[in-house]
Amino acid sequence: MTVQTSSLKVSADAGWRKQGWQVAAVCLVLAAITFAIFGRTTGFEFVNYDDKSYVYDNAMVSKGLTLRGIVWAFSGHASNWHPLTWIFHMLDCQFHGLHPGGHHLTNVVLHTATVISLFLVLRRMTGALWRSAFVAAVFAIHPLRVESVAWVAERKDVLSGLFFMLTIGAYVRYGRLPWSFARYGLVALLFAMGLMCKPMLVTLPAVLLLLDYWPLERKASIGRLVMEKLPLLALSAGSCVVTLLVQSEAIHENAQLPLPLRLANALAACMVYLGQMIYPAGLAVFYPYPLNGLPSWEVALAGALLAGISAVAAWQWRKRPWILVGWLWYLVMLLPVVGVIQVGSQAHADRYTYLPQIGICVAATWLVAQWRLNRAVLGSLMAGVVAVLMLCAWKQTAYWKDSETLWAHTLDCTTGNFVAELGIGNALDQNGTLREAMAHYQKALKINPDNVEALNNLGNDLRQTGRVDDAIIHYQKALQIRPGFAAAHYNLGIALGQKGRLVEAIDQYREALRSDPDYVDARINLGGALLQTGRLDEAIAHLQKALQLNPNLVGAHNNLGNAFLQKGNASEAIVQFQQAVQLKPDDPWPKNNLAWLLATSAEASLRNGRKAVDLATQAGELAGRDNPIILHTLAAALAEAGRSAEAVATAQRALHLAELQSNTKLAGALQSEIKLYQAGRPFQGPKPKY
Repeated sequence: MTVQTSSLKVSADAGWRKQGWQVAAVCLVLAAITFAIFGRTTGFEFVNYDDKSYVYDNAMVSKGLTLRGIVWAFSGHASNWHPLTWIFHMLDCQFHGLHPGGHHLTNVVLHTATVISLFLVLRRMTGALWRSAFVAAVFAIHPLRVESVAWVAERKDVLSGLFFMLTIGAYVRYGRLPWSFARYGLVALLFAMGLMCKPMLVTLPAVLLLLDYWPLERKASIGRLVMEKLPLLALSAGSCVVTLLVQSEAIHENAQLPLPLRLANALAACMVYLGQMIYPAGLAVFYPYPLNGLPSWEVALAGALLAGISAVAAWQWRKRPWILVGWLWYLVMLLPVVGVIQVGSQAHADRYTYLPQIGICVAATWLVAQWRLNRAVLGSLMAGVVAVLMLCAWKQTAYWKDSETLWAHTLDCTTGNFVAELGIGNALDQNGTLREAMAHYQKALKINPDNVEALNNLGNDLRQTGRVDDAIIHYQKALQIRPGFAAAHYNLGIALGQKGRLVEAIDQYREALRSDPDYVDARINLGGALLQTGRLDEAIAHLQKALQLNPNLVGAHNNLGNAFLQKGNASEAIVQFQQAVQLKPDDPWPKNNLAWLLATSAEASLRNGRKAVDLATQAGELAGRDNPIILHTLAAALAEAGRSAEAVATAQRALHLAELQSNTKLAGALQSEIKLYQAGRPFQGPKPKY
């Protein structure tokens, strides 16, 4: 298909060649201002909002790029189908491990590439150097971009944005040259890759149709241009089907929201985004959904403003086509995320503006360029806008340095925000301030009594502060609301185990694994509980499965060592304890277990008294010198090393502490062993149960 080119296109291409050095300079400046705002995120932490499930606590992603991981990426997770995004997260883990700075750097680089691509593509389409540069600069550093760039889990925005720009760039080349299957195929390929980063790009074929009108001014009939987009529309349709299937559970959870409420919120959100673009204050990571509805006047005003702007854009479609194109770009691209089909409980989100607001910026920039202002005044105006936005974005970026700061700011900006209460509670938990965390969980439950995460996490804090019975009640309530909640089953298992109800604890760990077969912590604890009940073969099977999922699990190696020890396989037990010690040198218990085995093994070839003393001493320094269990091990090690007098003194000290703690089983074992040490003989044999 041959399409005629307009004089605008010819002048654009000619201008491109003449202004090469200016184009290069603009690219450098765009990169500089983007890194000036977002470069410091390389010193930020992960945040506890999706970063956990996307990266640092995701077993598939944290392993780096693997064949199994790639297959997993294409199967749909986290209520989204974006396999290419998952693969990029895996690549980050491959190169940077779980150091957050490397992950943040990738986001910044991708955003910078998108910024420069926007400038180059817009410049190529319109021939307007400085207007294109201004649009790209505003896109680069507007405070609304902070969420997409500073949030590691929002990699899908910056990655899909880059493929969005590359697709448009390939389409411009395709549209200005004689028809070519290869050139069209490149457009389709880049578009497909963009959809695999974030399905929000499904509206891109409609944006291309708008660009056909302006600025490309393609001279084919509308029917022919639409037909040309059919293969791309087929890709969009496929992406929509897959996304709806993957998001079905999340959509179902919000199905109780009546359609009129969703439509009203959608109208309001469109205007909220425009207001935030002009006055970007009070930006937050989560805006609660107005469950009681919006005031009718607010909905009516939003509808009237949208209708009024649409009417003006339609009226100016010939004289000022960029107004209509920019406005429709904005509305069309917002359509998948405006909330008519509600996914999640947010009213709106800054990240949803990442690509849509380019249309508004284009329309506004080209409109202002028509004003009869002198070049110096216009340049000063552009520079002033960019400077103000940079200051606002610099301030907004600082809120993302860690989870506690992020959620504290969100609570300052919003009311009735149970997600923020839960988030700051989790952050305080991580910092060890449990009582403050519990207060926020209680506030979250006051806003939303059925929030299972808050119930589960409050239960954890109650358990850690000794209120195990209260914790059990909270876990059970969470499971009444969501029966398949794996974390609540797991934590209930821990609480029941603390109460000595091991059989019930085992049942809860099994339920957790039924909901999530890859829940390695549940598998480790199940193995440990089975070990305590003497079901050694089952315990070994579960612990080995856990290590297949993640070979670096200290607890699994330690429990597996104990299981092998009880089965009489001392040499394999030593291997497991040694791996646990190597993986986590500051954990006292693998060292204690290894020391006991090296001191007391019935196999003479395995005993090493000197090494056992060193390990037991290190374990004591890590756990505290008044731990009777570790002192028990140290006494056995000293006896094996021939230091009988020290062994007796250490064992007597351990006995005194065990009696103070009413640990009668340990006290009985020590009394028998002290007699051996007094006779100058070491203890050899299985570890006593206490």
